[in-house]
Amino acid sequence: MTVTDDFINALPKVELHVHLVGSASVPTVLELARRHTDHRVPTNEADLREFFEFRDFPHFAEVYFAVNGLVREPEDVATLVTGVARDLAAQNVRYVELTVTPYSHVSVGMTMPAVTEALDLAAREVADRIEVAYVFDIPGEFGDDAARATADHALNHPPEKLVGFGIGGIEQDRLGHERAIRDAFRAAVDAGLHSVPHAGEMTGPETIWEAIRELKAERIGHGLSCLDDPELVAYLRETQLPLEVCPTSNVCTKQVPDVAAHPLPRMLAEGLYVTLNSDDPPMFGTTLTNEYRVAARDLGLGRKELADLARNGVRASFLGEGRKRAILAEIDAVQSA
Repeated sequence: MTVTDDFINALPKVELHVHLVGSASVPTVLELARRHTDHRVPTNEADLREFFEFRDFPHFAEVYFAVNGLVREPEDVATLVTGVARDLAAQNVRYVELTVTPYSHVSVGMTMPAVTEALDLAAREVADRIEVAYVFDIPGEFGDDAARATADHALNHPPEKLVGFGIGGIEQDRLGHERAIRDAFRAAVDAGLHSVPHAGEMTGPETIWEAIRELKAERIGHGLSCLDDPELVAYLRETQLPLEVCPTSNVCTKQVPDVAAHPLPRMLAEGLYVTLNSDDPPMFGTTLTNEYRVAARDLGLGRKELADLARNGVRASFLGEGRKRAILAEIDAVQSA
């Protein structure tokens, strides 16, 4: 059957790979930019949209950290959470695992308890619209100190809804910091958190193997380069380890040349377990709903494939089994309508 916007809009969804700062809408970024001084983020919409045109991943990271520098008070953190929750709820998203980089907030002067309190208050505020859980991630660019501090925050000052532990940023910058990163993940996993590192977005399959073997990954953020290693493809197929795929993000950060070249269809053809996500949606001019449109319009996926991607997201989430069954039943109803 033909895929329509009505079908995509009606499809219940979960979002597993979206960053708190990267999810700030253009109006929210403008609000923060006008609220604070001593920064280089534009304060008018036209210039901000031009600011969000990226040359490559390092340039994206530079812009991301500039926006992150606007988040200076616990109230700013809460504003971001409620904003992304509002945006996702409007897209029929039932649940989000929101990636937060607490080290970046603490490093500008906030205390760990203050960041956690802001996250808790915001999650409770939006609970009637969408269920919010959190993933704390290490900013890989900041090495050993960031790894240790993020683990400390996760273990000793966790928000109520903390479910996962990850690492993001420029993957090449992890070199030389493997021991601290492994130690941080080991402590987090031992404490009951789920391991969800970024890997294989801008480096080869060896980063994905590191995430699997040393970080005990339960999901992989991106994982694009897995297709370069037949042994890894076979492993991922056999284990059905979920890959959090973000097509528009990969185009905008120049990891793939254009949408038509995105490996998502090949990943599915290889029998890999894929979820569809938006990453940093306003920065990339997208939404989670739009990622489903891209998958249909540009990558040729039909109603069943889109519904299966929505189901994959639910099953790969850290929701309770009862909530999973309820959302899966909703997806079934929409597909059969």
